[in-house]
Amino acid sequence: MTVRDTPPAADHTANEETVRRAYESGYLTEVQVYEPHRVGLPPLVPYFRELWRRKEFAAELSRAEMRSANTRTFFGQVWLVLNPLLLALVYFILLFILAHHADGAAFFAHLTAGIFSFYFISGAITTGARSVVGGGALIANMAFPRLLMPLSAVRTAFFRFLPPMAVYVVIHVLTGRQWSLQQLGALYFLGCMVVFAAGMASFFAALQVYFRDTSSFLPYFLRIWLYLSPILWFIEDVPHRLAPFLKFNPLFPILGGYTDLLVRGDTPPLWIWVAAPLWSIAVAAIGFLYFMSRERDFAVRL
Repeated sequence: MTVRDTPPAADHTANEETVRRAYESGYLTEVQVYEPHRVGLPPLVPYFRELWRRKEFAAELSRAEMRSANTRTFFGQVWLVLNPLLLALVYFILLFILAHHADGAAFFAHLTAGIFSFYFISGAITTGARSVVGGGALIANMAFPRLLMPLSAVRTAFFRFLPPMAVYVVIHVLTGRQWSLQQLGALYFLGCMVVFAAGMASFFAALQVYFRDTSSFLPYFLRIWLYLSPILWFIEDVPHRLAPFLKFNPLFPILGGYTDLLVRGDTPPLWIWVAAPLWSIAVAAIGFLYFMSRERDFAVRL
């Protein structure tokens, strides 16, 4: 569907002639023309220019999503913290007993930081996957870059991530972790997380349009990904069986560098500083391009 600010070219059909006359008489301010859809990328420069111009629209979508989920109420904020915190406690009790970690305080701080950040990424993916299918009325009745919808989901997930991070600061102090300027490097990996989450949210938002069972599959996919990432174990304590597959896990450098800097103030190896943005940019490019190439097909599929 495209929206034209000028009347469509004259045609021999009566319907188009009626629309043209209504437009010229002032009764219509814009004309919606339904054209055959096709898969392909739109002109990128005008698209991203319009995307930036409509950024407030994405922010409002995010605020509406947060209001509908009651995340601005007291108990809504409490649940945002309790859900990942209780999960971290369950894993801590299980792994502390089985693995016999010498420094339980350090492991608990690492575990909470990792689970909180993973919840941000998984929340962006699951909310993004529902964004297009759940916004069918907007797609059918408004002209805007559809990429705003998964990006608004990432914004929602990020604001839901802030209350747990405030709790992590308390955990960091109570477990005796130190503070240093070196820990500001965690912001570098946090930026990589945001870019990575945006790409994944966009990819799954488009995939959900064609395969409606995607949202049912995602919880299992994300849970397995949690076990394969440096959250339940330190980055240097890679399980032997996982070592050959680490180069295929983009969250290994992203979350590994983030938790090492934030929790312990350790400087990650150079390859992690390089691999994290490369993975993030590559995933974002693939997710954005796939979404943009398919978005003109959404109105027909929904």
